[in-house]
Amino acid sequence: MKFHTEYLWFSTKKRREYINITGEVESVLRKSGIMEGLILVSAMHITAGVYVNDAESGLIQDIDKWLDEIAPFGKNYLHHRTGEDNGDAHLKSMLVHHQVVIPVTAGRLDFGPWQQVYYAEFDGMRRKRVIIKVMGE
Repeated sequence: MKFHTEYLWFSTKKRREYINITGEVESVLRKSGIMEGLILVSAMHITAGVYVNDAESGLIQDIDKWLDEIAPFGKNYLHHRTGEDNGDAHLKSMLVHHQVVIPVTAGRLDFGPWQQVYYAEFDGMRRKRVIIKVMGE
């Protein structure tokens, strides 16, 4: 079994952003030379996430609205007693999860027809990273 690891770095301009990283993940897979296996994509910060969903109009706005209804920004979270103001970002990360595992078949991401990989930033405007680890043969 072979392993290949790369990192993506992000410095978002806004506190919350959703970035389609499918092309970057596919590029890392191609560089790895792995034809059969798995690829792990994981946000390395507790206020960000990675998820798989469709790239359809309005969906990101719907996801953002849903997350804000469950974990609204500005609420007086107990976490804020530490001097932070990002309690909502921690909760949003838990809702979308911090990582995904994608099957690799014949050297390609083995997705459904419209699925894409997204990086979700919930407490941005500072440098953060994602690990991409390809495992297989």
